[in-house]
Amino acid sequence: MQASAIGASLERHQVAVYLCAFALGGLVGLALPQTSGAAEYLVTPALAALLFLTFLQVPVSGLATAWRDWRFLLALVAVNFVAVPAVVALLTLVMPDSDPVRLGMLIVLLCPCVDYVIVFSGLAGARSDRLLAATPLLLIAQFLLLPAYLAIIGGGASLGAIDPAPFVSAFIFLIVIPLLCAWGVQLWTRNSSTRESLVRRLDVAMVPMMALVLALVAASQVARLGSDFSTVAGALWIYVVFLMVMPLIGWAVGRLLGLDTGSTRAVAFSGATRNSLVVLPLALSLNEGADLAATAVVAQTAVELVGMVVFVQLIPRMIRDR
Repeated sequence: MQASAIGASLERHQVAVYLCAFALGGLVGLALPQTSGAAEYLVTPALAALLFLTFLQVPVSGLATAWRDWRFLLALVAVNFVAVPAVVALLTLVMPDSDPVRLGMLIVLLCPCVDYVIVFSGLAGARSDRLLAATPLLLIAQFLLLPAYLAIIGGGASLGAIDPAPFVSAFIFLIVIPLLCAWGVQLWTRNSSTRESLVRRLDVAMVPMMALVLALVAASQVARLGSDFSTVAGALWIYVVFLMVMPLIGWAVGRLLGLDTGSTRAVAFSGATRNSLVVLPLALSLNEGADLAATAVVAQTAVELVGMVVFVQLIPRMIRDR
C-alpha cells in the first residue's frame, strides 16, 4: 500500500486511533507499571516531534495571509486569553482544596490546545487551516502569559511553585526548536520539487505520532491517576463544566465579530480544548506536588477526548451554516 493511501486511511479513522492509543497506553501502564518511567521520559521528545510535524504543515509564506484575517485572530485571543481566564477564575471557587491539584488544573485550563484540536475541529467542518496557521501565535502567547495568569488567579504561591528553568526549557525545546526546524525544512524544499515531495510524505506520520504521544502520556500517568483518583475526582465535573461553557462563549464571540460558520466553529473548538500534552512536562517539573498536578492534567485529557468525540457531532448542529 502506498504512503498516500496509508495516510488517507489513518486520517479517516484517526479519532478511533487516538482513543485506542490512549486506552492501550493506559492498559500498558496498569499491567506494567515499571514502564511508566521510560514512557514519561519519552513524552517530551515525542511531543517535540509532533509539534515539528504540526509546524511543518504551516507554510511560512501562508502565515502572512492567514494572519491578515484579524477578526479570526481577535476572536481566538479574546476567547483564549480573556474569556478563559475569567471562567477559570470563577471555577477556582469550587476547585478541590489540594494545592497541587488546583495548580495542575490552572496550568492545563489556561493553555489553549495546538495539536489534536486541528483534527477534531476539521472533522466538524471548522476552518482548521486557519487554526493551524495560528498555532505558533497561540503557543508563544500562552507560554508568555501563563506566569501572569497564575500569579493573578492562583496567587503568588502558585507562581512560586513553578521552577522557571523547566518552563524556559520547555519553551525552547517544544516551541522554538521545532518551529525553527520546520521553517528551515520549508526553506530547504522551496526550490526543489523532489525535496518538497519527500517532505510532504511526512504528513503520513502525523496520526501515528499523535497516537504515540497519547499512548505515552497514558502509560506514564495512569498508575498515578488510579492511586490519586480520590484526590482529583473533584476536578472531573469542573472539566465537564468548562467543556460545556467554552463552546458557547466561542460561538458568541464568533457571531459578534461576524465570522463565517467554519471560523466560528474553529473558535468554539479552540476555546474548549486545552494544551494538556504540552503542559504535562511543566506539571511534572513543579517544586512540590508534581505527581498530583500531573494527574490533574491527565484527568483533563481523558475528559476532553470523550468531549471531542461528542463535539464532532454536536458543534455542527449548534453552529449551523448560515
